[in-house]
Amino acid sequence: MNPRLRHWREAATLLLAAGSPGRPPRCPLGPFDYELLLLRRSSRSGFMPGAHVFPGGLVEAADFSAEWLAVLPAAPRCGMGAVKPPPPGGVRAPLFATDRERLGSPLPGEVAFRICALRETFEEAGILLLVPGRGPAPPLPAERLPPAAELGRWRRRVQEDPSCFLQLCRHLGCAPNIWALHEWSNWLTPVGRGGRRYDTAFYLCCLEERPPHASQDDQEVTAVLWSSPPEAIERFKSQEIWFPPPQFYEFCRLCNFSSLSELHKFSSERALEGCEHWMPVMLTASDGSIQLLPGDELYPEDPDYTGEKKTIMSTDKKIEELMKEGSIFHRIVIKTTHNYAVYVNIQAKYKHINPLMINCDSSDYNSKL
Repeated sequence: MNPRLRHWREAATLLLAAGSPGRPPRCPLGPFDYELLLLRRSSRSGFMPGAHVFPGGLVEAADFSAEWLAVLPAAPRCGMGAVKPPPPGGVRAPLFATDRERLGSPLPGEVAFRICALRETFEEAGILLLVPGRGPAPPLPAERLPPAAELGRWRRRVQEDPSCFLQLCRHLGCAPNIWALHEWSNWLTPVGRGGRRYDTAFYLCCLEERPPHASQDDQEVTAVLWSSPPEAIERFKSQEIWFPPPQFYEFCRLCNFSSLSELHKFSSERALEGCEHWMPVMLTASDGSIQLLPGDELYPEDPDYTGEKKTIMSTDKKIEELMKEGSIFHRIVIKTTHNYAVYVNIQAKYKHINPLMINCDSSDYNSKL
């Protein structure tokens, strides 16, 4: 953990993809052979109440415990491949570049954040992703997990005390499957989100088998949903579910891959490049708002990361005017809570891929793209 952070807290989340049971497609993009796990946050939650999100949460001190070194391989970075140096002009995201040894932890951030994502997935959805021994190794088969009742007791213990996740791994003679998680993106909560801000590592994990059994904890999570990327967007458009702009952006990016094997190949190779650190900057228009992302022509040269400058970006113009006047886009247009659109025509960095430009209404600004 990083006690020097005053304005946001570190977190990790998991985009968990699993083979689809073969339901008929519900979208014009055709069949997808995988689905992702979404969890509905409790309406009593102080952050994004009622939203459907990927499993994840705050990093705890237990995720950085030196005791994990007795469970994980002793090799450098616990057996994970090294991320390449950033391209010229780029920098490693602070979340990953911070020297954790200087903060008192022998675990690299990349290891601790993966442990956090796996622990939170177990707490929130009851899904336990382990490997036998110290790994890396093939995933632990479901039949080798404890009976449901015993697993439920462990789940409650971990919810009450995150350090019990390490105890569970020791009890089973297993390690958390950090090697199955691939670095995908890094989102920073924008200024103006009611004081709660998070610097979040997004990881992607592809499971070959069909979706494992998931169950809500009826505390933080009140429902679980497996959905393909385009189906999730269709559900969002029809107001069956709601998710925040970063989730919409990532679903639009995942729409590039209809095959789980293609997604796994892309993510595992791309993860070695690292990723960018993105903080959306809000531009308020007369009929909605735009979340600007790095590379957009309207993105500020010196973003107000902390909010201390009290910088406010607003205009009397309508969104349509702003779109017709512009030419270099990396933005999420927000008309209403269920009317988003992503517009990107900049070159993707770190060997990533831009999202498909999917609109949630009939407006068309693509003449400039």
